[in-house]
Amino acid sequence: MKYEIKGGNLPAVVCYLEEGESMVTESGGMSWMSPNMKMQTSTGGGIGKAFARAFASEHMFQNTYTAEGSSGMIAFASSFPGEIRAVNVTPDRGIIIQKSGFLACEAGVELSTVFQKKLGAGFFGGEGFIMSKLTGQGTAFLEINGAVVEYDLQPGQKIVCATGYLAAMSESCEMDIVTVKGVKNVLFGGESLFNTQITGPGKVWIQTMPIVRLAESLIPYLPSKS
Repeated sequence: MKYEIKGGNLPAVVCYLEEGESMVTESGGMSWMSPNMKMQTSTGGGIGKAFARAFASEHMFQNTYTAEGSSGMIAFASSFPGEIRAVNVTPDRGIIIQKSGFLACEAGVELSTVFQKKLGAGFFGGEGFIMSKLTGQGTAFLEINGAVVEYDLQPGQKIVCATGYLAAMSESCEMDIVTVKGVKNVLFGGESLFNTQITGPGKVWIQTMPIVRLAESLIPYLPSKS
């Protein structure tokens, strides 16, 4: 499978498939394609996994598109301004992603859910108890809010980010929450009481404009009800 990402801040990834190659996306994820792409809808591993994906704010059903008779083309567009980022998933390198961060993947990649082991991270980290997880072998495409900044953390190395800024991390990373220290900092610092801390080893993808922050910034400009 070959691909190219187009569109700047309103991106789409165009995938070029050889005959017999397949791409998987959520229900309604396809934007345009060549006429020889055959679609098959499934629960993506059974009804249990379908309900688990629903808890993670993903769609219950998945569509698999396969090039039949000749090579084919299929495109997947982002649902909000930002970036589409390709990630390489291997059997020893799973990736944890934010809710609604999955766009599409090769047929060898599986989308499932993961539960946060630490209660604090689930309650206060802003990511929730349930996130999505990519495992298997192949290329997957993620939707990132705004631009993306990547960090490669060494074992024990940490990075702290505000709520909602964590887009994805390697499965080998550990996520926890830390509190803002100092009464004046809490009361007048303008930041939330809790931040998300990620500990390596592994890669971290941070987004520059979480969709929640974008919505908050637009509120003052929206007409108020009279």
